[in-house]
Amino acid sequence: MASVSLVPFISKYKVSSVLNRDVTGLGKQNLFDGNSETCWNSEQGTPQHILVEFKQPVCIHSVVVQFQGGFAGKTTKLIDGDSKSEICPLYPEDNNKTQTLNLPLQEHGVERQKIKLQFVNSTDFHGRIIVYSLDFCGSVAQQPDNGPSNAGASTKDEPSVTPALTIT
Repeated sequence: MASVSLVPFISKYKVSSVLNRDVTGLGKQNLFDGNSETCWNSEQGTPQHILVEFKQPVCIHSVVVQFQGGFAGKTTKLIDGDSKSEICPLYPEDNNKTQTLNLPLQEHGVERQKIKLQFVNSTDFHGRIIVYSLDFCGSVAQQPDNGPSNAGASTKDEPSVTPALTIT
C-alpha cells in the first residue's frame, strides 16, 4: 500500500509547552499549516513532546520533520499513545533540512490511533525544540465493510421465497 500524508486524518494534537506561552505566534497550529515561515517553539526544559490523535486507526511508515538547526530533538522516541509503550527510537540530525525518519518495517502494518513524539533531550543547551513542519506518512487502516445488510436477500443458489398471502 502506498504511503500518504496522514495529516488530513489528525483529529487533535497537543504539545508539551510553548515558548513564553505565545500560542498565537509559536503554537502547535504551526506544525501542520504548510507555512515554512511559522514554527512550534517549546519552552526550555526536557522532555518535550507532541501528542497526536487520528480520526481512525492508521499505520505509520515514517515521520517527516523540519527542525531549526541547533534546536532539534537529540534523543527522540515514537511512543504508542494508548499503551504508552515505545514504538521505536528516531535519530534526527541537527540541521534545518526536512528529514524523513523511517520506522522499522515490522511497524508498518501496526494500527495506531494515538502517538507521541517525545524529545527526551535537545541539541539546545536549554532543552528547547523548534519544529517548522511535521508530517506522518503511512496508510489509513481498512475499516470493516458495514455496507447494506443482506438480510432477506437471496443468493443465486437459493431461490427467493415470497410468503404466501392468507385470506380469511
